[in-house]
Amino acid sequence: MLGPLLRHVDESSATLWLEVSGPATVRVDASGVSATTRTFAVHGHHYALVELSGLGAGTRRPYQVRLDDAVVWPPADSEFPPSVIATPAGDGPLAIAYGSCRTAVPHDRRGHETHGVDAMRTYALRLAGAVPPADDSAALETLAWPDLLLLLGDQVYADETSEEMQEFIASRRDPDEPPGEELKDYEEYAHLYSLAWSDPANRWLLSTVPSAMIFDDHDVRDDWNTSQSWREQMEQTPWWHGRIVAALSSYWVYQHLGNMSAAEREQDELWRSVRDHEGPQGPDLGPELDEFAARVDQQPETYRWSYSRDFGTRARLVVVDSRAARVLDPQHRAMLDPDELGWLDRQVQGDVDHLLIGTSLPFLLSQGLHHVEGFSEALAQGAWGRLSSRAGERIRQTVDLEHWAAFQDSFLRVADMVIEVASGERGRAPSTVTFLSGDVHHSYLSSARLSRREARRRKPLHSTLLQAVCSPIRNPLELKMRFATAALAYGVAGPVGRLVSLSAKVPASPLRWRNVEGPWFDNNIGLLETSGGQLRLRWFTSQILGEDHAHPRLRQIVERVEGSAAQRPAGRDERDRESLTAGRE
Repeated sequence: MLGPLLRHVDESSATLWLEVSGPATVRVDASGVSATTRTFAVHGHHYALVELSGLGAGTRRPYQVRLDDAVVWPPADSEFPPSVIATPAGDGPLAIAYGSCRTAVPHDRRGHETHGVDAMRTYALRLAGAVPPADDSAALETLAWPDLLLLLGDQVYADETSEEMQEFIASRRDPDEPPGEELKDYEEYAHLYSLAWSDPANRWLLSTVPSAMIFDDHDVRDDWNTSQSWREQMEQTPWWHGRIVAALSSYWVYQHLGNMSAAEREQDELWRSVRDHEGPQGPDLGPELDEFAARVDQQPETYRWSYSRDFGTRARLVVVDSRAARVLDPQHRAMLDPDELGWLDRQVQGDVDHLLIGTSLPFLLSQGLHHVEGFSEALAQGAWGRLSSRAGERIRQTVDLEHWAAFQDSFLRVADMVIEVASGERGRAPSTVTFLSGDVHHSYLSSARLSRREARRRKPLHSTLLQAVCSPIRNPLELKMRFATAALAYGVAGPVGRLVSLSAKVPASPLRWRNVEGPWFDNNIGLLETSGGQLRLRWFTSQILGEDHAHPRLRQIVERVEGSAAQRPAGRDERDRESLTAGRE
């Protein structure tokens, strides 16, 4: 019914996830390597997670999925190349596609008029060889086959539903009753994921490129965990408990389960229930999953959604939960609770060429907006008195001032970690330290350095510090909101933000940064490629030629090369061409 999604892949193993229509035995055959498992159930839905081992490094294997001995993937009438499992070959170049914020509406003229063209789908069509590039750019002709697709939040919108989702809601309950046309329970989340992942091009992409994911607010609700006041308001509604339980339950099944390696799943409390279940059919995990979700919502320190992944010495990817792990006590506000912060501290280490930190919320906003958010936190915390704190809380929720800058203590602690690793105090300094983010519905690249004060007292930095934002994949701002965002974030917020932050005694940042590319507001998808110490960053958007809405073309917006001036390894262009040729064949 949905999938297969190729999830965690390393040099010798791979994990595939899929949803099927009923209890079954699922078998995956990949060119001489096979694995079989049975499904497990959650609230009437049936899933399988198939783990293949013994694949070997640097191999590329087409695969089939059998359901009770019948081949169900690839579809017999598929227009796309065979799905493959490609394992990494060691310390060669690395390519990661990334982005956030993707709504699920049809890929036709009307959908394109209301939500723009889905950049992920356009990227899939280009990788499959189904469309040529929008121009004769050699950069697109040698587009690297990605080692990973990193989705940085808002894969589904539980609070801003499409017409198709609203029709499904109306078919089973009265949308005039709370929570209206927003999602209510697990059944509705399952349908929303089906809408998001069932388009043939995107389904093929997810079946053949490994993916890693993390949630953001719209996976649950706008401004999720902005503050204690926001949370108290939600918990007073009759529907919030059901929403948060369904959101976290479905997230564990559809997204988080595949983020983990086989070894990490062996330590997961819920997965052990699946593994240890005895009987002819797999377990019904629904009741246990609901209890789990209710607990981790109230006690986030009891479970970790964050994860990290090493790609040899090429790169370390650390993906941070910047939503569920928050401490909202007004006297001890933090983006990450102490245990989560300690975990992150252990991951931010050197001895890799590139350190990549995935966080749905940008760590570095425009400097003016950074100051405004720091001021908003100080105001809401009472820097100007009790009456002003109420106004500060209203402003914080109305204008979505809840990024890292609005959790100043956490921002400063993570900034210190990054400075230490970039100065060589945590092993060999990486060539680049890059935050990969989304959320803000515009894209940009910022470069950071030590502030003058910090430069006088700290060791020099040996790493290039970057913030790369790719948002949205498909959910552009209205034109008037684009102008407002640009004017506020990159104009008015500059001088005003610095002034008000000083007046509220917001701590000075140890970093200074500036935009080196952007902002731009089109739907887009980002691609980073490593080559030794060099980091190549590109952003792509979509172009409709004539009236051919079914076959948008990929067009490059920006290209930037950062890090040390390493030479591109000989043969990479040839391998890229071979990958694309294999895809077309």
